[in-house]
Amino acid sequence: MSTREYMLGNVAIARGIVEGGGQVISGYPGTPSSEIIGTLAGMKERDFYVEWSVNEKVAFEVAAGAAMTGVRSVVTMKHVGLNVAADPLLTLAYTGVKGSMIIIVADDPSCHSSQNEQDTRRYSQFSLIPCLDPSTPQEAKDMIPFAFEFSNKVQMPVIFRPTTRISHGKSDIELGPVEETRPSAEFVKELERWVMVPKNARIQHPRLLESQKIMQEELENSPWNSLELTDGAKVGVIASGIASVYAKEAIVKQGTNASFLKIGTYPVPESKIRTLLENTEKIIIFEEMEPIVEEQVRIIAQQTGSTVDIVGKIPGPVPRIYELNTDICADVLAEVLELERPDVPAEVAEDFDYDRCRIDLPMRPPVMCPGCSHRASFHVMKKVYGKDAIFPSDIGCYTLGIQSGTVDTTLCMGGSITVASGMYQAGEKKPICCSIGDSTFFHTGMNGLLNAIYNKADITVTIVDNRITAMTGHQPNPGMGKLATGESTIEVSLEELCKSMGAGFVETVDPYDLEKTEEVFKRAKEHKGTSVVITRQYCVIDAKRSGIRRKPFVIDAEKCVGCRLCVNLGCPAIEFNTTTKKASINAMCTGCGVCAALCKFDAITEVKK
Repeated sequence: MSTREYMLGNVAIARGIVEGGGQVISGYPGTPSSEIIGTLAGMKERDFYVEWSVNEKVAFEVAAGAAMTGVRSVVTMKHVGLNVAADPLLTLAYTGVKGSMIIIVADDPSCHSSQNEQDTRRYSQFSLIPCLDPSTPQEAKDMIPFAFEFSNKVQMPVIFRPTTRISHGKSDIELGPVEETRPSAEFVKELERWVMVPKNARIQHPRLLESQKIMQEELENSPWNSLELTDGAKVGVIASGIASVYAKEAIVKQGTNASFLKIGTYPVPESKIRTLLENTEKIIIFEEMEPIVEEQVRIIAQQTGSTVDIVGKIPGPVPRIYELNTDICADVLAEVLELERPDVPAEVAEDFDYDRCRIDLPMRPPVMCPGCSHRASFHVMKKVYGKDAIFPSDIGCYTLGIQSGTVDTTLCMGGSITVASGMYQAGEKKPICCSIGDSTFFHTGMNGLLNAIYNKADITVTIVDNRITAMTGHQPNPGMGKLATGESTIEVSLEELCKSMGAGFVETVDPYDLEKTEEVFKRAKEHKGTSVVITRQYCVIDAKRSGIRRKPFVIDAEKCVGCRLCVNLGCPAIEFNTTTKKASINAMCTGCGVCAALCKFDAITEVKK
């Protein structure tokens, strides 16, 4: 039987958790991290516990509690999720753990699916919690069992930081053996350690500082840091994470004679950096996002009195934003070392027209799916509240409502309600109607709603409930009555939850019913105080997977007058012929019927068969 499998990076990480003997795994879905728990929850035979938690702070604390009993735990999230979990993160650094705990935080250089591209390594520096930075999916898988052992040895949690290209890249993965032993859970009362009152915190902080030297020594010679000194090389290249793969390829591509230091741990391997400084005249540093390795190299160089020329992001030419790649690294090497541009013959290098070789593809912005109920909700919101109203929104599929003019702000998870409240309390006179998804409401929207009601904010809160956590890959949430593993559980009622907080107006409506939805929004607008409208309709993708089928619609060209009212919905299933001035419906139609309800000329009807 082959011990190699072709798999997604996140699947490889999940495999690493199994091989390392993970026992309690919690997390909140967020691209690019979501498939890790999805993979673990989908395993038919499990000897571990796995859950989707309601937010990252909760997930973090679940994993921390498990690690306090001596077992191996994991928490997963995307980079911005660590902001939500930052409170327990900083204090857990003081208490440490009894068993093992891995904090998997997937970073997203270039903001492929995120509102910023913050660098989790800064949290490692800030909290003094060690961090592992994989360079390939294989290394990501192999690092996890190591992280369990290292965490247990130093009694500290470990941050594990894959990036989008690691999480969503695919590779042949060499599988390893599965750890068979499992420590038993037993919490031992140690008030000085676990109860972080000021007196105990003052005791634990020096312990945290003292542990840095131990962790530094342990990680220095780990397999994740490697130094290759090349005879006669006056140039050294340092690279971390996936940038080390790009940099290595660029060195080969350029034919550069250079020594190479690959860094995969934080704290960084100081002795290896010193050795490289002693054996080179110039060092070029490649890392994605923040110049964290570069800062450490410059500090070490200053401490040792080194005069080596250090080149990186400060002030350049290595970019401080977006992803790196082999070509960028090769271009930097060419610029810094005054070499020929890569892949260009010497005789044409000077006059080579790079711009002519670019392929400019047309922009293709993301859109809501054909038949998405959010589109109907936004249409009615805009009609009732007016285009001059203010529409704060949140993080999810519904953020794409920006294309319909019903998303004016998007700050962070749960921020729509609180931003709306702040605008009202500031004295804003225009109507305010915010939108938030069901999963996001459970995540951090509940506090905002309670605050709005308590402080008498006159706003409308629209919970666009598509019965799933859709944008991150269709994970369950507390409103669905289903666990991560598919087991049945309690179904939390959004209506009862909002009423229990004191909301005086709570109405639920099917957004496909435009007439009823408009009537409900009008009453919500007239209500004095915080009103809540829940627009509930299944996500069209999940509905299709569940076997729900609706008849598609068709446009009668003879009745169509080209008014474009249906086209302006922005549904990908509706097209407009600029020559004939007629609209038509393509094969993507899911049968929601919203366009038919809008048409004033009865030109849109359900397909007969």
